[in-house]
Amino acid sequence: MLEELGVKPIINANGTLTVLGGSTIPDEVFEAMREASKVYLDMPQLHAKAGEFIAKLLKVESAYVVNGAAAGLVLSAAACISQGDPSKAALLPKTQGLKNEVLIQKLHRNMYDHNLELAGAKIVEVGGDHETTEADLENAVNHNTAAVAHFVYDPQKGVLPLDKVIEIAHSRGIPVIVDAAAELPPVENLTKFYKMGADLVVFSGGKDIGAPNDTGVILGRKKLVDACVMLGPHSYIDVNSNTKIFIGRPMKTSKEDVLGFVAALKRYVELDQVERMREWQGKANYIVEALAQNGLVKARVITPTKGSPRPLCIPRVEIEPASPNVSAGELLAKLRNGSPPIYAYTRENRLYLNPHCLKKDEEKIVASRLLEILNTL
Repeated sequence: MLEELGVKPIINANGTLTVLGGSTIPDEVFEAMREASKVYLDMPQLHAKAGEFIAKLLKVESAYVVNGAAAGLVLSAAACISQGDPSKAALLPKTQGLKNEVLIQKLHRNMYDHNLELAGAKIVEVGGDHETTEADLENAVNHNTAAVAHFVYDPQKGVLPLDKVIEIAHSRGIPVIVDAAAELPPVENLTKFYKMGADLVVFSGGKDIGAPNDTGVILGRKKLVDACVMLGPHSYIDVNSNTKIFIGRPMKTSKEDVLGFVAALKRYVELDQVERMREWQGKANYIVEALAQNGLVKARVITPTKGSPRPLCIPRVEIEPASPNVSAGELLAKLRNGSPPIYAYTRENRLYLNPHCLKKDEEKIVASRLLEILNTL
């Protein structure tokens, strides 16, 4: 079908980006999805059982499978605003008269935080361009505060750390939402933020977990997760004899998605994470060694820093032009325009290759193509 559409598969040396399809689906996950595709299911029951299974697997209080981390943010904000009250939930995204402010450190503002506003939240920035202090957060909390949202962008200088955010928020009775969409690996992060005390933690399913790209999960305290479920696609309320759906109606997860996510998560926690890291390191080393004798570039394996595609624990190959005749942008363009297309990323005239999504022996193709390109310059 791809050939019929005229769409070429690519080699992904960039990362588990939504725009590149997230991740590939393992066979056992696909089989679970195929099983779901052949039957009809009671979707509220499926969601409840899936949530119970995930909560038991991860030893958390509650869980809810959603159609992506962005949807998880919308529902989390909506849950904190409505607090499980159907009459309040039915108003969303209209929040006049409700506690609707979500506090975010100014250093954490990003292109995803507007998802909170889809729930009717009003974003209030906390702190300055260089630092957020405890006093900044304490002074920002008021009678309209519904939640504090924390985006896991560590390491980031000047950010008030999550443990302090939780301590201050909870001392004022305010829940904390953590966006950890792409913070896997390490696998320990699945429960790290929950164990720290976060009330709702959002992960993408379509990244390292290996579930369909349009899945995600909310982990957290039962009362708030139940509020997320109530706001979801399968609930409605009778308001003055008029049936009204909730804000989460457009956020449907198919039965295939739900079962696929559960299968993917079950598989994920059983993976040999040490071996996976060894394989990524080996692929990065191979590319660097292959380019070592070419005088037009300098290649090395690095630990990525802030601004690189997440997660930062996976090594990257940094390729720096050593000749004025070579530019990182030109290398990237030639990689993308080749066959098969190879996607990577650039920063400050350096080309970066991420081994996270490279399949078996694709590091050899990437190295060979780079040498071919360099030999023509």
